[in-house]
Amino acid sequence: MDHQPKFFENLSGTGKAIGVLTSGGDAQGMNAAVRAVVRMGIYVKAKVYFVYEGYQGMVDGGDNIVEVSWESVSSILQVGGTVIGSARCKSFRTREGRLQAAYNLVQRGITNLCVIGGDGSLTGANLFREEWSGLLEELAQKGKIDEEAVKKYAYLNIVGMVGSIDNDFCGTDMTIGTDSALHRIIEVVDAIMTTAQSHQRTFVLEVMGRHCGYLALVSALACGADWVFIPEYPPEEGWEDSMCVKLSENRARKKRLNIIIVAEGAIDCHNKPITSEKVKDLVVQRLGFDTRVTILGHVQRGGTPSAFDRILASRMGVEAVLALLEGTPDTPACVVSLSGNQAVRLPLMECVQMTQEVQKAMDEGRFVEAVRLRGRSFENNLNTYKLLSHKKPDAELPKTNFNVAVLNVGAPAAGMNAAVRAAVRVGITEGHKMFAVIDGFEGFSRGKIKEISWGDVGGWTGQGGSILGTKRTLPAKYLEKIADQMRTNNINALMVIGGFEAYESCLQLHEARSRFEEFCVPICVLPATISNNVPGTDFSIGADTALNAIVETCDRIKQSASGTKRRVFIIETMGGYCGYLANMGALAAGADAAYIFEEQFDIRELQANVEHLTEKMKTSIQRGLVLRNENCNENYTTDFIYQLYSEEGKGVFDCRKNVLGHMQQGGAPSPFDRNFGTKISAKAMQWISKKLKETYRKGKVFANTDDSVCLLGMRRRNLVFQPVAELKNETDFVHRIPMEQWWLKLRPLMKILAKYKTSYDVSDSGQLEHVAMHSPKEAETGAI
Repeated sequence: MDHQPKFFENLSGTGKAIGVLTSGGDAQGMNAAVRAVVRMGIYVKAKVYFVYEGYQGMVDGGDNIVEVSWESVSSILQVGGTVIGSARCKSFRTREGRLQAAYNLVQRGITNLCVIGGDGSLTGANLFREEWSGLLEELAQKGKIDEEAVKKYAYLNIVGMVGSIDNDFCGTDMTIGTDSALHRIIEVVDAIMTTAQSHQRTFVLEVMGRHCGYLALVSALACGADWVFIPEYPPEEGWEDSMCVKLSENRARKKRLNIIIVAEGAIDCHNKPITSEKVKDLVVQRLGFDTRVTILGHVQRGGTPSAFDRILASRMGVEAVLALLEGTPDTPACVVSLSGNQAVRLPLMECVQMTQEVQKAMDEGRFVEAVRLRGRSFENNLNTYKLLSHKKPDAELPKTNFNVAVLNVGAPAAGMNAAVRAAVRVGITEGHKMFAVIDGFEGFSRGKIKEISWGDVGGWTGQGGSILGTKRTLPAKYLEKIADQMRTNNINALMVIGGFEAYESCLQLHEARSRFEEFCVPICVLPATISNNVPGTDFSIGADTALNAIVETCDRIKQSASGTKRRVFIIETMGGYCGYLANMGALAAGADAAYIFEEQFDIRELQANVEHLTEKMKTSIQRGLVLRNENCNENYTTDFIYQLYSEEGKGVFDCRKNVLGHMQQGGAPSPFDRNFGTKISAKAMQWISKKLKETYRKGKVFANTDDSVCLLGMRRRNLVFQPVAELKNETDFVHRIPMEQWWLKLRPLMKILAKYKTSYDVSDSGQLEHVAMHSPKEAETGAI
């Protein structure tokens, strides 16, 4: 990053008024977006108004459009749905309705609108914007407003955020609410699996998605479903036979349950609906299996938003206000969205048109095109699902005679097992013999290694911890023994799944190549640690699950004080020296401060924080939350901070402290971690196959270049393989963290949302881009 930071201090909202509304179907995380828009708006000195009940409230006016203060959005971050209400509005579809809405906005001087909703709501907003000057002219002619107002409020700025659990909007990787809906589905699937296992049952699960199969597809990936029906990819002719064969084969392999996932809009290749009842009847008639249907319905929209959705919505809300402040009469209405891990702005109508193109392609039976139009991430999901769910008969599998070993290193992280499963299955599909190493490099040195088959990893995606067993031991002290084992078992490639230790281990193997030829094989590291402290990647497998555990606990802790007097909680998180969990946990739980090692602090800052909280507690705010990373400072311990706050807050608030400990490492993996682990592992295995072919000479594998020991990480928008030798320069080995960490840029965001004055670098904020159509090739290299 060599550009000069650009700060938004010069972007003033003085004299501007912003209206925020939620429209269409509700989605978890909408409240987090509303909160971010309100607080960021007030921060830049703009007036902010709630528009209650979506467009209906805009048309009705009166008490439906109300100016709000900083406190108005207190304690809504963890609430599902939308607190400002949403309604379908017929009158806004008429010109009279829009005329009335324009009048109501002009009365309050609102010329900036932030609309949170699906494609219908956003299309309506764009039409409103295009008609705006005509509507004002008409109001002036009718004598409702004067010419002065027509000039003063000449143009309307619109920024959209997509709130939709279906993730059906083109141009954005994740819409607000999708991750939370996946959480609801996966909770249900995990619960159903235990009962299905007891009775050897088949379950047909119907999930939402009238026109988009994203939820069905990703939940099928995340729970290893036997079959999935989605509107974009109808099954081929004769699917009834192939599905029944697959189900009975799975039973024959001693699998006690079958899970079939059906999107509510699923169709066959003749555009005829495939319903969950139809699937159930088919299984019962053909196979006689005990089969039940569960329709998830509105459960998927409900519940508290996941950590991912809260952070996504908070980032997008701040970005939306920046986009409104920078808007000019020539700026097209835009959508703020996420591409990989990067905030982007896209022209609203380009996204809407592309979204409609998908539907058109499906209606006309152009299904390959429909999948491509859905974007890289959707295509990737589909390809990975196809790779992992159907085992080809042995006769059809290629035979490469390569042996690939998989092992876990470091502390357990949720999602490791999903990664092992994907590696084993993709490896087998590629024609390799797969080996599992038990207990990391220590187990490897003792010969704890065995061949692992396709069926051995069934049902692993939903299991927390590490089934293979993991140890923190580095290979340096066992190099000779490990080399022996690699020779004895003829191991031609290694996949190492783990945290900082996994990265260090592979550096050691790389450096030992000159002494041991056995290590001259392709080696790939997959980052898996709750601390998210591995260089070369923005995210690690397991960090999302830990973050959700932290946020859920913070919600409960905050709630424990409701109804009592004012209280501040000091909460200690894990993460070693890496402040990721403390910082992102604070952003997602709405904390007042987060103390981390990466941003040094002194007693003056602690004092300022206490005073800031004291001031806040004198208003209607009842609870404060302070997070502290376990190693942020050796002298300012959790006890010290607790005692300081207790003493200084006397008479205003009392204090409690909590050390979260190992609960952050446990639990079933979140949908994000299952999916991320599965996809990067499949990709890594394909890389290993490619390297094996490239380095196979004269009957043996010999790989001794730097680029044959890589770490696969997500960097901004792409998945990238980076040689570990090159990552050395980006690493602080003493504190086991990367020298540069992307999430530090989000720190000011947390401070602004907690009412601190701070400067926020907007040089990274989205420039208006165009919706890119990608080539099929790109789907292999690109996004998650």
